[in-house]
Amino acid sequence: MSGIRHWGTGEPALALHCSLAHAGAWDGVARALADRLSMTAPDLVGHGRGPTRDPAQDYHDQVTAQAKACLPEAVCHLIGHSFGATVALRLAIEQPDRVASLTLIEPVLFAAAGDSAGQREHSSALSGMAALMASGDDAGAARMFLKVWGGGVPFDAMPEAQQRYMADRIWVIPASDAALSGDRAGLLPRLGRVRCPALLLEGRRSPRVIADIQAALAEDLPDVRRVVIEGAGHMLPITHPAEVAAEIRAFLS
Repeated sequence: MSGIRHWGTGEPALALHCSLAHAGAWDGVARALADRLSMTAPDLVGHGRGPTRDPAQDYHDQVTAQAKACLPEAVCHLIGHSFGATVALRLAIEQPDRVASLTLIEPVLFAAAGDSAGQREHSSALSGMAALMASGDDAGAARMFLKVWGGGVPFDAMPEAQQRYMADRIWVIPASDAALSGDRAGLLPRLGRVRCPALLLEGRRSPRVIADIQAALAEDLPDVRRVVIEGAGHMLPITHPAEVAAEIRAFLS
């Protein structure tokens, strides 16, 4: 299948990337764990060479079905970042017999934060995004989104091809909203179904809503460890791959 990358040898792992990225986002983490994990990462629906979006399906449903089809036959370790982490969490809930461990790197399950100060701050920061998209200014919407959720490089400082890639996929953000803000998939009431140990990873410099989400998940997941990486923001698998890999290695040990 096109749009799938593989690294390393060892126990099988499936890694799911964030919105507006692609499977290559895992390269630094996967190389650092190549002696420990045989990692597979697909380009998710609408990203890279991944499957085309089916507008008749809920986006989170379609990505979950894609990820489920990528699960190795053997019990595996699941690793997800941001949107991909919400899909990994769903797989751990719905396919518990196939998951040995769950690493959630800043899952953007905003419903978990409720009406927290961090959630209100986040909503305010992105309040103009819908209007930009409605007017056809996808680049402006991507610029606004990345100001909150990017890796520290402003949209206008990125190469033109990267700007175009992100603007062309900014539709993913509203397409995900029912699942992330409304918990359409009903993940929160089912957190107790996760049977494997879970690692919650976050960056100290990430948007405040992430800490609110992680605190809520830490309260309800049965076997959980929460770790904060100093100096890191939301894109920590890309900006701090060695630190992320070290925490995953310690968790798996």
